[in-house]
Amino acid sequence: MSNPNILDAALTRLDEAAKHVQIDGDVLEKLKYPRETTKVRLLIRMDDGSRKSFLAWRCRYDDTRGPTKGGIRFHPDATAEEVETLAFWMTVKCAVTNLPYGGGKGAVQVDPRTLSKAELERLSRAYVQAFARIIGPDRDIPAPDVYTNAMVMGWMADEYASIQGQSVPAVITGKPIALGGSLGRDDATARGGFYLTRHLTQRLGLPEAAPRVVVQGFGNAGQHIARLFHGAGARIVAVSDSRGAVHDPNGLDLDALLAAKAEGRSVLEAAHGATVISAEDLIGVECDILAPSAMEDMIHAGNAASVCAKVVLELANGPVTPEADRILADKGVIVLPDILANAGGVTVSYFEWVQNRQGYYWSLDEVHSRLRTIVEREGDVVWGIAQDKGVTLRTAAYIHALGRLAGAIEAHGTQQFFTS
Repeated sequence: MSNPNILDAALTRLDEAAKHVQIDGDVLEKLKYPRETTKVRLLIRMDDGSRKSFLAWRCRYDDTRGPTKGGIRFHPDATAEEVETLAFWMTVKCAVTNLPYGGGKGAVQVDPRTLSKAELERLSRAYVQAFARIIGPDRDIPAPDVYTNAMVMGWMADEYASIQGQSVPAVITGKPIALGGSLGRDDATARGGFYLTRHLTQRLGLPEAAPRVVVQGFGNAGQHIARLFHGAGARIVAVSDSRGAVHDPNGLDLDALLAAKAEGRSVLEAAHGATVISAEDLIGVECDILAPSAMEDMIHAGNAASVCAKVVLELANGPVTPEADRILADKGVIVLPDILANAGGVTVSYFEWVQNRQGYYWSLDEVHSRLRTIVEREGDVVWGIAQDKGVTLRTAAYIHALGRLAGAIEAHGTQQFFTS
């Protein structure tokens, strides 16, 4: 993410929502800036005996509603501005889903594909050594994000336990099942978006049978959303990864695509008669549901007009820019916003934290049922706000979140309280 003003752009959505509700000025003042952002350099020993340093951050944006919560990404383009923006989105997302959390985020500026497995473990443990005073099960709870996974979280939880001298499984979520992870965490982000879309199918004007789905970014969330929709009878007509995209209006061979990715190959190597197109052209493929599942700012002012989907399901964080939002709204494209559509991940992370703390673990059916209940309940509320106020679903989701955040912030007293 190269845009240094990304947090300012994200905050415009908060300002837009604030126009539609009466809240105290104290609330917006508190949400305009992160509570704390810590920057460190991680120095690790490489396999060749040399030492190398990596820039790393942890941001705790707001903890009014509870300990901060948010993933750690390992990415070569990570910046402090990106981390703070993602932490802001997490603050809003936890409020939308009514989780007892604030928002946090972390990152290391590194391309993990250039590291050996041993170097990756040393880097993961170094991150926890550097931030051990900031994270904690009642203060700040990390989770996986871009280019991090359950094993990385397992290393991090183990390092924290070594520092504390005792097992503290609730310090980190997204851990391996054997180390206190929750069933259902692996596909939670996609499953939440899938449940939301299916619940709103009629209201969104989507076909009940065999909707056409395009998945932009065939990583963890992208593969899971494709699998879930395919299992429900949808046609996956196009997918993309970092090397390009494949398209077949009759439906792609999903098993072949998943097998290719499992072997570390590109979707291009599993085309099987499909048309190879550029990743840029994927945005314009005609479909019912377009699911951007990769990075931020993938749909922007330069390509939003080419979107030919009825619905954009935001599985990535911030894949649609504010300018693109306006273009899509004018075209009649409905956007299911990230702070609701991809909240399945943090919701099941919350379930993991709860299970860790009570030492009692739930069945997969129980996890799915609880996730579905939350997603459908909050989806109905957001839809109702959008209809009532004549705003987009994104603005409605921010209005919903702002109501909960305002309630918590105002409970500590506002200017009106102190001057009355």
